[in-house]
Amino acid sequence: MRGLTVGVGPWQGQWPEGDRYDVELLTNGDTRNVVDEYRYWKHDAIVADLDSKRHNFHVAIENWQHDLNIGSVVRTANAFMAKEVHIIGRRRWNRRGAMVTDRYQHVRHHPTVEEFIEWAHGEDLRVVGIDNFPDSVPLETYELPANCVLVLGQEGTGLTSEVHAAADSTLSIAQFGSTRSINASAAAAIAMHSWVRRHVFGQGVQ
Repeated sequence: MRGLTVGVGPWQGQWPEGDRYDVELLTNGDTRNVVDEYRYWKHDAIVADLDSKRHNFHVAIENWQHDLNIGSVVRTANAFMAKEVHIIGRRRWNRRGAMVTDRYQHVRHHPTVEEFIEWAHGEDLRVVGIDNFPDSVPLETYELPANCVLVLGQEGTGLTSEVHAAADSTLSIAQFGSTRSINASAAAAIAMHSWVRRHVFGQGVQ
């Protein structure tokens, strides 16, 4: 709603102690889109605290045609505490969908698939593609590794043949309607939440 105040006003009472607090925010209020735990904190202090808690999975998306889903992927990655988001291909992307979460989420660019795969192998990460290939394994029955990078393709075209060939596994998401695919950002959210269910809540596949 236009005109609706988001956040909190100036700090009331004695100011809290600690280097993490921002004097300007304490004085004028904090209207940022952050959880209550981080109210009045400096930006760098929030990022540092998040870095101490991030999960072991990464998420990547190919960006050959300026995919508008990237902002939503970054926002969801922040929500599920992904280690990093990786953009393969074009560096530029539309940040509107990220809703400013890119300020708190690490985003790394890889100009080519080859460079991305080399990086992933250097970090000892399993490369897990998400797409509906004939050889794809159902995500619902696959034991996601703890240390991995979940890779999504460009909206419309899906994963490139280069990523498909280089991936350790390629997973499909069960669908029951009339269309052949779902939105790339929706698929990324499902895949990330599957990792969280397995490695945060201990919910293994059946």
